[in-house]
Amino acid sequence: MVQPHLQQKNYQNMKEAAILSNQELSNDNKTQNMITIKGIIGLIMSQIDEDNQKDVISLGMGDPTAFSCFTTSYVAEEAVARTLSSAKFNGYAPTQGLPQTRMAIADYLSRDLPYKLTKDDVFVTSGCTNAIDIALSMLARPGANILVPRPGFPIYELCASFRQIEVRHFNLLPTKAWEVDLDAVQNVADDKTVAIVVINPGNPCGNVYSYNHLLQIAETAKKLGIIVIADEVYGHLAFGKNPFVPMGTFGSVAPVLTLGSLSKRWLVPGWRLGWLAVTDPTSMFKQPKVMERLKKYVEIYGGPPTFVQAAVPQILEETDEIFFKKNINILKQTSDLCFEGINKIPCLSCSQKPEGSMAVMVKLNLSSLSDITDDIDFCFKLAKEESVIILPGVAVGMKDWLRITFAVEPAALDEAIRRLKSFCQRHAHQSD
Repeated sequence: MVQPHLQQKNYQNMKEAAILSNQELSNDNKTQNMITIKGIIGLIMSQIDEDNQKDVISLGMGDPTAFSCFTTSYVAEEAVARTLSSAKFNGYAPTQGLPQTRMAIADYLSRDLPYKLTKDDVFVTSGCTNAIDIALSMLARPGANILVPRPGFPIYELCASFRQIEVRHFNLLPTKAWEVDLDAVQNVADDKTVAIVVINPGNPCGNVYSYNHLLQIAETAKKLGIIVIADEVYGHLAFGKNPFVPMGTFGSVAPVLTLGSLSKRWLVPGWRLGWLAVTDPTSMFKQPKVMERLKKYVEIYGGPPTFVQAAVPQILEETDEIFFKKNINILKQTSDLCFEGINKIPCLSCSQKPEGSMAVMVKLNLSSLSDITDDIDFCFKLAKEESVIILPGVAVGMKDWLRITFAVEPAALDEAIRRLKSFCQRHAHQSD
């Protein structure tokens, strides 16, 4: 059992760190106090009473592999087993990645683009997080700033702080399906702005942008003379009215650095196979010096295991559409279950039904609760009393909101929502 004084210290540490992660970073002290989503989840997990008989249900991490209904394809497993057992891929890979891997990724991305990528446009990375760090490292220069969505993925703030890049936030609009506030983008940008980050399908909001909205973002980037960093780690995980449209479609309007991975679509986050692709058909950004700088930054990192890289061509070319459809159907089912269940709890509201990715933002109505001070307090007490893990919204930039992951086995999600409802009823004002 967590001792009361340690519990209070952990709570205060997490609250301070989460608040810092919601602010613009300007010095190393803030960097040292930053905390990641995994760090926050770990602190919340520490509140669970060891004597509690309830199984822990985590709706906090976007790792669906914890649940038996989410398993990778036979093709992926067979491909990795084959390359490993061949003993041909136990050595170092080229720093940019195996040529056949880069070519396979270029062909995979080109399926949805109006132009064709080559292997020289692609760099293999250790997951999408590594791709984020490389992209920001390459763009860093004295006084530079990047535009990052709120709510968003906090790794961008953390990587930017280490690279001495100022972060400027623009809001996503919850009443407009979490679209980018384009007026705000133009207001916060200046001549030192180097890029805008677009996460689509949306993490943590569960939105999928329309073709027209993505075009508007590209046109805004062109007007500002900046590039677009397109985080598409949840690419193709769309199950609503809008199909997934890659940002690279508009690479002729504004240069796009496309970031992606096998992690989510193939359900293998632990394989750490990601990529960074320069989707810039008119070569506005793709100048020799820029590409040489990008190659230098890639050389710093070791990249993912060689045998996993070698399996990529077979994985991308041979995975059956039935595998993808099955996963989309499960995510659609669990997103509906989450949306409908949450909206039956008086102190919670979810106005936008998830249409993609694996998470959704939920508004917390504190006025309905008698002894909950904020979203962090809510998540700490929920973990302690019900063994349900939810990420406080402040960790992704939205105070008094919650981020809930619905990539969960339906039965477990149903049980988590039942416990969540019980918790809210127990802490509600008597009049409610």
